[in-house]
This record gives sequence, structure tokens and C-alpha cells, in this order.
Amino acid sequence: MSGASACDQEKIIIQKIRTLSPEKVAEVVDFVEFISQKERDSRLLKTANKLAEKAFKKVWDNTEHEVYDRL
Repeated sequence: MSGASACDQEKIIIQKIRTLSPEKVAEVVDFVEFISQKERDSRLLKTANKLAEKAFKKVWDNTEHEVYDRL
């Protein structure tokens, strides 16, 4: 499926989902939600780290704490 376009992949996934029982479809929905949440959490963490970087730069980049840079 890696060579297929996004549109083709979507069609293939939909075709496969249509063959599943309602219980399995519910599992697929849960899995997709899990992946989506994981992606959102990852983006949120990256954004928070980026914002914190500026704030901590003042603390980390000073002569008073240079000794810790050598550890």
C-alpha cells in the first residue's frame, strides 16, 4: 500500500472496513481515535517544549551555572 496515493489508500481502507463485523468496525474506530490522540499529544508536547525552551534559556545560559554544562 506504500506505493498507492492517499486517495487510493483511503479507498482500500474503506473497502476493507466494509467487510468487517460491527464489533470490528468499533475496534477500528477506537484505534483511529487512539492514533489521532497520540498525534495531538505529540504536537502539543513539541509546542510546549518549544515555548519552554525560550523561558529556560535564561536559566540555562548563564555563567553561574556553567559548571553544570560540563557534567
